[in-house]
Amino acid sequence: MLEQEALSFALIFGCALIMSKIEKRSPGAYGLPASEAFGRKFWLGALLGLAEISLLIGLISAFGGYSFGGLALATKGVLRWGLLYLLIFTLVGFFEEFLFRGYTQFTLADGIGFWPAALLFSLAFGAAHLSNPGEGWVGAGSVVLVGLFFAFTLYRTGNLWYAVGLHASFDWGESFLYSVPDSGLVVPGHLSNAVLHGPNWLTGGTVGPEGSVFCFVTMGLQFLVVMWLFPKRSSGGVPSSPAQSA
Repeated sequence: MLEQEALSFALIFGCALIMSKIEKRSPGAYGLPASEAFGRKFWLGALLGLAEISLLIGLISAFGGYSFGGLALATKGVLRWGLLYLLIFTLVGFFEEFLFRGYTQFTLADGIGFWPAALLFSLAFGAAHLSNPGEGWVGAGSVVLVGLFFAFTLYRTGNLWYAVGLHASFDWGESFLYSVPDSGLVVPGHLSNAVLHGPNWLTGGTVGPEGSVFCFVTMGLQFLVVMWLFPKRSSGGVPSSPAQSA
Protein backbone atom coordinates (compact mmCIF):
# COMPACT_ATOMS: atom_id res chain seq x y z
CA MET A 1 0.00 0.00 0.00
CA LEU A 2 2.80 2.38 0.91
CA GLU A 3 4.65 1.85 -2.36
CA GLN A 4 1.47 1.99 -4.44
CA GLU A 5 0.19 5.25 -2.92
CA ALA A 6 3.61 6.92 -3.05
CA LEU A 7 4.15 5.94 -6.69
CA SER A 8 0.63 6.97 -7.69
CA PHE A 9 0.96 10.41 -6.14
CA ALA A 10 4.44 10.91 -7.56
CA LEU A 11 3.14 10.06 -11.02
CA ILE A 12 0.19 12.46 -11.07
CA PHE A 13 2.10 15.24 -9.32
CA GLY A 14 4.98 14.79 -11.75
CA CYS A 15 2.59 15.20 -14.66
CA ALA A 16 1.22 18.38 -13.05
CA LEU A 17 4.76 19.72 -12.67
CA ILE A 18 5.32 19.22 -16.40
CA MET A 19 2.04 20.97 -17.17
CA SER A 20 2.95 23.85 -14.88
CA LYS A 21 6.03 24.47 -17.03
CA ILE A 22 3.98 24.30 -20.22
CA GLU A 23 1.23 26.54 -18.81
CA LYS A 24 3.77 28.87 -17.14
CA ARG A 25 2.16 28.60 -13.70
CA SER A 26 3.45 27.82 -10.25
CA PRO A 27 2.79 24.15 -9.32
CA GLY A 28 1.08 25.51 -6.21
CA ALA A 29 -1.72 26.84 -8.41
CA TYR A 30 -3.03 23.27 -8.65
CA GLY A 31 -3.84 23.04 -4.96
CA LEU A 32 -0.70 22.24 -2.95
CA PRO A 33 1.26 25.48 -2.49
CA ALA A 34 4.64 24.75 -0.89
CA SER A 35 4.33 27.86 1.28
CA GLU A 36 1.54 26.16 3.27
CA ALA A 37 2.98 22.63 3.34
CA PHE A 38 1.98 20.87 6.58
CA GLY A 39 0.93 24.19 8.05
CA ARG A 40 -2.11 25.30 10.04
CA LYS A 41 -4.70 24.16 7.50
CA PHE A 42 -3.26 20.64 7.29
CA TRP A 43 -3.21 20.13 11.07
CA LEU A 44 -6.61 21.72 11.54
CA GLY A 45 -8.02 19.36 8.92
CA ALA A 46 -6.29 16.41 10.61
CA LEU A 47 -7.79 17.33 13.97
CA LEU A 48 -11.31 17.67 12.56
CA GLY A 49 -11.01 14.47 10.52
CA LEU A 50 -10.20 12.52 13.69
CA ALA A 51 -13.00 14.33 15.52
CA GLU A 52 -15.48 13.39 12.79
CA ILE A 53 -14.69 9.68 12.72
CA SER A 54 -14.74 9.62 16.54
CA LEU A 55 -18.17 11.28 16.57
CA LEU A 56 -19.42 8.92 13.86
CA ILE A 57 -18.24 5.82 15.73
CA GLY A 58 -19.63 7.29 18.96
CA LEU A 59 -23.09 7.73 17.43
CA ILE A 60 -23.08 4.21 16.02
CA SER A 61 -21.91 2.87 19.40
CA ALA A 62 -24.59 4.83 21.28
CA PHE A 63 -27.23 2.93 19.29
CA GLY A 64 -25.54 -0.41 19.99
CA GLY A 65 -23.84 -0.83 16.62
CA TYR A 66 -20.14 -0.85 17.53
CA SER A 67 -17.93 -2.72 19.98
CA PHE A 68 -14.21 -1.98 20.28
CA GLY A 69 -13.27 -5.52 21.31
CA GLY A 70 -9.87 -6.56 22.64
CA LEU A 71 -6.53 -5.40 21.27
CA ALA A 72 -5.48 -7.23 18.12
CA LEU A 73 -1.84 -6.16 18.35
CA ALA A 74 1.01 -6.68 20.80
CA THR A 75 2.29 -3.53 22.53
CA LYS A 76 5.22 -3.10 20.12
CA GLY A 77 2.95 -3.59 17.14
CA VAL A 78 0.61 -0.75 18.14
CA LEU A 79 3.24 1.96 17.56
CA ARG A 80 4.69 0.31 14.45
CA TRP A 81 1.37 -0.28 12.70
CA GLY A 82 -0.07 3.04 13.90
CA LEU A 83 2.80 5.05 12.42
CA LEU A 84 2.86 2.98 9.24
CA TYR A 85 -0.83 3.58 8.60
CA LEU A 86 -0.44 7.25 9.45
CA LEU A 87 2.10 7.52 6.65
CA ILE A 88 0.05 5.38 4.26
CA PHE A 89 -3.18 7.34 4.76
CA THR A 90 -1.37 10.66 4.47
CA LEU A 91 -0.21 9.46 1.05
CA VAL A 92 -3.77 8.33 0.29
CA GLY A 93 -4.92 11.86 1.14
CA PHE A 94 -2.33 13.39 -1.17
CA PHE A 95 -3.06 11.00 -4.04
CA GLU A 96 -6.87 11.06 -3.97
CA GLU A 97 -7.21 14.77 -3.28
CA PHE A 98 -4.74 15.76 -5.99
CA LEU A 99 -6.17 13.24 -8.46
CA PHE A 100 -9.77 14.42 -8.10
CA ARG A 101 -9.38 18.00 -6.90
CA GLY A 102 -5.91 19.11 -8.01
CA TYR A 103 -4.77 19.74 -11.57
CA THR A 104 -7.85 18.09 -13.09
CA GLN A 105 -10.28 20.21 -11.07
CA PHE A 106 -8.28 23.37 -11.80
CA THR A 107 -8.25 22.70 -15.54
CA LEU A 108 -11.85 21.56 -16.01
CA ALA A 109 -13.11 24.40 -13.81
CA ASP A 110 -11.50 26.85 -16.24
CA GLY A 111 -13.78 25.49 -18.93
CA ILE A 112 -17.11 24.75 -17.22
CA GLY A 113 -16.92 26.45 -13.83
CA PHE A 114 -15.85 25.34 -10.36
CA TRP A 115 -18.98 23.55 -9.12
CA PRO A 116 -19.90 21.68 -12.33
CA ALA A 117 -16.32 20.36 -12.39
CA ALA A 118 -16.47 19.51 -8.68
CA LEU A 119 -19.72 17.58 -9.18
CA LEU A 120 -18.30 15.55 -12.05
CA PHE A 121 -15.15 14.64 -10.12
CA SER A 122 -17.14 13.85 -6.98
CA LEU A 123 -19.26 11.41 -9.01
CA ALA A 124 -16.06 9.88 -10.37
CA PHE A 125 -14.70 9.72 -6.81
CA GLY A 126 -17.76 7.74 -5.70
CA ALA A 127 -17.68 5.48 -8.76
CA ALA A 128 -14.01 4.65 -8.15
CA HIS A 129 -14.89 3.31 -4.69
CA LEU A 130 -17.48 0.89 -6.11
CA SER A 131 -14.62 -1.39 -7.15
CA ASN A 132 -13.71 -1.97 -3.48
CA PRO A 133 -14.82 -5.32 -2.04
CA GLY A 134 -17.73 -4.74 0.35
CA GLU A 135 -18.61 -1.31 -1.09
CA GLY A 136 -22.22 -0.58 -2.04
CA TRP A 137 -24.36 2.13 -3.58
CA VAL A 138 -25.17 3.82 -0.27
CA GLY A 139 -21.48 3.94 0.61
CA ALA A 140 -20.60 5.24 -2.85
CA GLY A 141 -23.27 7.93 -2.47
CA SER A 142 -21.69 8.93 0.81
CA VAL A 143 -18.30 9.15 -0.94
CA VAL A 144 -19.84 11.49 -3.56
CA LEU A 145 -20.97 13.75 -0.71
CA VAL A 146 -17.50 13.52 0.83
CA GLY A 147 -16.03 14.54 -2.55
CA LEU A 148 -18.30 17.59 -2.68
CA PHE A 149 -17.28 18.46 0.86
CA PHE A 150 -13.59 18.27 -0.03
CA ALA A 151 -14.30 20.49 -3.05
CA PHE A 152 -16.03 22.90 -0.68
CA THR A 153 -12.91 23.02 1.50
CA LEU A 154 -10.87 23.81 -1.62
CA TYR A 155 -13.33 26.56 -2.49
CA ARG A 156 -13.23 28.12 0.98
CA THR A 157 -9.56 27.60 1.96
CA GLY A 158 -8.03 28.20 -1.49
CA ASN A 159 -6.00 24.98 -1.58
CA LEU A 160 -5.99 21.27 -0.71
CA TRP A 161 -3.96 21.22 2.52
CA TYR A 162 -7.00 21.19 4.79
CA ALA A 163 -8.60 18.40 2.74
CA VAL A 164 -5.43 16.28 2.73
CA GLY A 165 -5.12 16.48 6.52
CA LEU A 166 -8.78 15.66 7.10
CA HIS A 167 -8.79 12.83 4.56
CA ALA A 168 -5.68 11.25 6.09
CA SER A 169 -6.81 11.37 9.73
CA PHE A 170 -10.37 10.20 8.98
CA ASP A 171 -9.09 7.15 7.09
CA TRP A 172 -6.50 6.44 9.81
CA GLY A 173 -9.09 6.64 12.54
CA GLU A 174 -11.55 4.47 10.65
CA SER A 175 -9.12 1.79 9.47
CA PHE A 176 -6.57 1.58 12.28
CA LEU A 177 -7.83 3.26 15.48
CA TYR A 178 -11.44 2.05 15.37
CA SER A 179 -10.61 -0.99 13.20
CA VAL A 180 -13.71 -0.97 10.97
CA PRO A 181 -14.14 -1.27 7.19
CA ASP A 182 -13.14 1.80 5.19
CA SER A 183 -15.23 1.95 2.00
CA GLY A 184 -15.54 -1.83 2.19
CA LEU A 185 -11.85 -2.50 2.91
CA VAL A 186 -10.52 -3.98 6.16
CA VAL A 187 -6.76 -3.53 6.52
CA PRO A 188 -4.43 -5.97 8.30
CA GLY A 189 -2.64 -4.73 11.41
CA HIS A 190 -5.60 -2.76 12.81
CA LEU A 191 -5.68 -1.93 16.51
CA SER A 192 -8.57 -3.98 17.88
CA ASN A 193 -10.99 -6.81 17.20
CA ALA A 194 -13.81 -4.34 16.67
CA VAL A 195 -17.25 -5.51 15.61
CA LEU A 196 -20.07 -3.70 13.84
CA HIS A 197 -23.45 -5.22 14.67
CA GLY A 198 -26.96 -4.12 13.90
CA PRO A 199 -28.90 -2.95 10.84
CA ASN A 200 -27.01 -1.64 7.83
CA TRP A 201 -28.58 1.80 8.13
CA LEU A 202 -26.84 2.13 11.48
CA THR A 203 -23.47 0.46 10.91
CA GLY A 204 -23.06 0.73 7.14
CA GLY A 205 -22.76 -3.07 6.89
CA THR A 206 -19.83 -4.27 4.82
CA VAL A 207 -19.20 -0.69 3.62
CA GLY A 208 -18.35 0.44 7.13
CA PRO A 209 -19.36 3.68 8.90
CA GLU A 210 -19.32 5.63 5.62
CA GLY A 211 -22.52 3.75 4.75
CA SER A 212 -24.21 4.65 8.04
CA VAL A 213 -27.00 7.21 8.11
CA PHE A 214 -24.97 9.05 10.73
CA CYS A 215 -22.22 9.68 8.19
CA PHE A 216 -24.54 12.11 6.43
CA VAL A 217 -25.09 13.86 9.78
CA THR A 218 -21.37 14.22 10.54
CA MET A 219 -20.67 15.41 7.00
CA GLY A 220 -23.34 18.08 7.38
CA LEU A 221 -21.60 19.24 10.55
CA GLN A 222 -18.29 19.35 8.68
CA PHE A 223 -19.79 21.72 6.11
CA LEU A 224 -20.92 24.02 8.93
CA VAL A 225 -17.50 23.89 10.60
CA VAL A 226 -15.72 24.89 7.37
CA MET A 227 -18.22 27.69 6.77
CA TRP A 228 -17.41 28.98 10.26
CA LEU A 229 -13.63 28.53 10.08
CA PHE A 230 -13.24 29.93 6.56
CA PRO A 231 -15.87 32.63 5.91
CA LYS A 232 -16.75 33.41 2.31
CA ARG A 233 -14.52 36.11 0.95
CA SER A 234 -15.96 39.54 0.22
CA SER A 235 -15.02 39.13 -3.45
CA GLY A 236 -17.83 36.58 -3.74
CA GLY A 237 -15.78 33.44 -3.29
CA VAL A 238 -13.25 31.76 -5.45
CA PRO A 239 -13.64 31.76 -9.24
CA SER A 240 -13.31 28.73 -11.48
CA SER A 241 -9.64 28.16 -10.60
CA PRO A 242 -9.49 28.67 -6.83
CA ALA A 243 -5.98 27.73 -5.81
CA GLN A 244 -3.91 30.50 -7.28
CA SER A 245 -1.35 30.92 -4.52
CA ALA A 246 2.23 29.87 -5.19
